[in-house]
Amino acid sequence: MSAEINNSVHRQELLKGLIRRLHAGDDFDAVKADFAKEFEGVGAEEIANVEKALIDQGAVKVEEVQKLCDVHASLFKGSVAEIHAEKNQTKDHGHPTWVLREENRAIEKLFSDRIDTHMASMQKGDLKAITALVEDLKDLWQIDIHYSKKENLWFPIMERYGITAPPKVMWGVDDEIRDMVKLVRKNLDELIAGGRPNPEALQKFVSDVESTKEKIIEMISKEEDILIPMVSEVFFVTDWRQISEGSPEIGYCLLNDHPTWTPPAQMKVESKTAAMSESVVTLPTGSFTPEMLTRVLNTLPIDITFVDANDEVAYFSQASERIFPRTSAIIGRKVVNCHPPASMHIVERIINDFKSGKRDIAEFYIHLGEVYAHIRYYPVRDEAGTYLGTLEVTQNIAPIQKLEGDKRLLDEE
Repeated sequence: MSAEINNSVHRQELLKGLIRRLHAGDDFDAVKADFAKEFEGVGAEEIANVEKALIDQGAVKVEEVQKLCDVHASLFKGSVAEIHAEKNQTKDHGHPTWVLREENRAIEKLFSDRIDTHMASMQKGDLKAITALVEDLKDLWQIDIHYSKKENLWFPIMERYGITAPPKVMWGVDDEIRDMVKLVRKNLDELIAGGRPNPEALQKFVSDVESTKEKIIEMISKEEDILIPMVSEVFFVTDWRQISEGSPEIGYCLLNDHPTWTPPAQMKVESKTAAMSESVVTLPTGSFTPEMLTRVLNTLPIDITFVDANDEVAYFSQASERIFPRTSAIIGRKVVNCHPPASMHIVERIINDFKSGKRDIAEFYIHLGEVYAHIRYYPVRDEAGTYLGTLEVTQNIAPIQKLEGDKRLLDEE
């Protein structure tokens, strides 16, 4: 046992050293070579545990571990997949791992069949290719759906099994890719608006698209050679079922059609949403059956999420017009883990202010395409002022902003 502890401490120090070297701008290939030498034969799961320990100790930040993430992908590409072949090479069409891989193949095909071709034509002076790229990059933004499924379905279950560091690191890289895709789309719009692009602007755009592609391909490797083998060691059929059932809520990336996965019949479990008792919920101003209360909350033109006093997600409504995805996988999840690493500190500050009584509301408003999301947080307290939790209320206020004058009569059919 002492030998195992010593090895763990030793590897933590080695990883810290490698991260510091990357932070200082050391050559990537040199760090990769030393990483391969020092961690030869060490599995992805063990390295993830070492990183978790470093983050928990405050020895390194999540953002710093992200810099090592590309080294992981380079080292483990192929080898981890071979070691865990029996566990992660599912042939079940529609299984969440099958869907993840199929979406990755669709992303690769989008580049090879369209983006790469149109980029080459554009560089040869074909201005029509620039217009084609607008649609190409619009479709590439569906990668946001691909990453959202990981973040809202895979990551909460990983956290239940104590795998906490890899989700934070991967989410941070997902957001980097999102920002890169947004940037190239914005730059392409500016190229078109400016008429015939100058050579320098064109070359900068080409370089940015290549960097984005490279980062996306690296993430594909991380998902298939590190993420899938890691979770396949611990996930049960019921976990995969929860991911599969929650996927339609978020959607599918570049897949117009896909088979539905049916888990083994003996593992089928009754859905929690179907378990409605006939008891009555009595409130100070009236009463509901659970069915009535559920329907009332889901009919409200807002999204509601409640986080309990332990900072865990306890409830969310299922309004017809959702702004942010919510699935049953987040129930019991620490609310801070429901947000990207870059905004975790904001969530923690809001909750701490609510608990201390320093703040009674926190609000944000964000343009998301045609949606103007108004997000408000309120502390929930009992009559004695004891903190019970936090209520998040999200509403699309774009239609409200368009209202003018008065409306006193019902429109005729």
